[in-house]
Amino acid sequence: MPRGLRRLLHLVLFCPLSKGLQSRLPAIKVKYLLLAWLGILITSWVLYMQYASYSELCRGHVCQMVIVYSGVWKERPVVIKCGVEDPVRSNGGPHSVPRQEMSLYDKPTRGTSMDEFKEMVHRFLKDKLGEQSSLTTLVDRIISLGDINQDGKVSLAEAKSIWALLQINEFLLMVALQAKEHTPKMLGFCGDLYVTERVSHSSLYRLEVPHYLQPLVPETLLSSLNHWLAPAWPRRARITIGLLEFVEEVFHGSYGSFLICDASSRHVGYNSKYDCKMANLHSVTSEAVVRGFLRGRRCETNVDCTYGRDCTATCDRLVKQCNTEVVQPNLAKVCVLLQDFLLFGAPSDLRGDLEKQLRTCVTLSGLASQMEVHHSLVLNNLKTLLWKKISNTQYS
Repeated sequence: MPRGLRRLLHLVLFCPLSKGLQSRLPAIKVKYLLLAWLGILITSWVLYMQYASYSELCRGHVCQMVIVYSGVWKERPVVIKCGVEDPVRSNGGPHSVPRQEMSLYDKPTRGTSMDEFKEMVHRFLKDKLGEQSSLTTLVDRIISLGDINQDGKVSLAEAKSIWALLQINEFLLMVALQAKEHTPKMLGFCGDLYVTERVSHSSLYRLEVPHYLQPLVPETLLSSLNHWLAPAWPRRARITIGLLEFVEEVFHGSYGSFLICDASSRHVGYNSKYDCKMANLHSVTSEAVVRGFLRGRRCETNVDCTYGRDCTATCDRLVKQCNTEVVQPNLAKVCVLLQDFLLFGAPSDLRGDLEKQLRTCVTLSGLASQMEVHHSLVLNNLKTLLWKKISNTQYS
């Protein structure tokens, strides 16, 4: 506790009031006065600790405690993330353990040249994103990001910081998808802390019940409340078009394909203009990582071949090994969400066609023979159907 605050607390609690003051104030007023002083002191202490936490954010030991802050930076609402573990885990796989702060910064070592660091980053990206002809461009972007003070050189401290950040899956994806319209913009970073723009609505629905409380809340009641609180249907159609565009963006993009391995309404948000923005990218994983996890994995059933919550491949029961082809593509998972989000309140002249398109969409499989043509056809049909309804209106 700061010396001044400690001294003030001592004076208030232990220094007796003068006899004149005691004679003028009834005992009850003295009691309330002391309680008011205590309230002020406790509030001051809480504010001081909050300030101290913010001032220490760039130091590793605080990142073990802090998950997410909401704040304002340069008069702009932001989200500050630090020490965030990736929640997407494989069923039956090893549980993630708290990251050791020292191991985050053990690379590159002193004496590493810039060429060696670039090669190290290139190998890391190849492992995480697969063999891509565009990786050299991404390496250059990361090196440029690492030059925090923009002096044309990357110091050892800057290199250690950017290397630590790359170990966080969401940060890597934000760099790879930074140019995409529906990805939250990264605004800055420090140590293994990074700052992103805040998405006004961080879920498709206004009411999101935590997993541990879901058994206590009737699903029909929650669904009715969400329908009542939801934006007008044309605005939901606009959000949906943006979500479909995001599915396009991560399918065969510049740096490979990405899979949505937890297709939950909690990860899909939108801004004040009803433009879709992914609230976070924890649910997204590169196809190369998922394939690497499945390759050679022993299994008894398809459940054993699941990465995250719902990136599932088939189990070859003859050899008891997982196949590496995920069964359900991103679009089919998104359409499952849209059946509830989009159909209620839909215009009567559109509802029949919309139901038909969504039924076709949720039955898509991830087999290579369907992905290229059928996948694109269904996605474009859905976008066209919605866009025709809201184009040339105030919602377009």
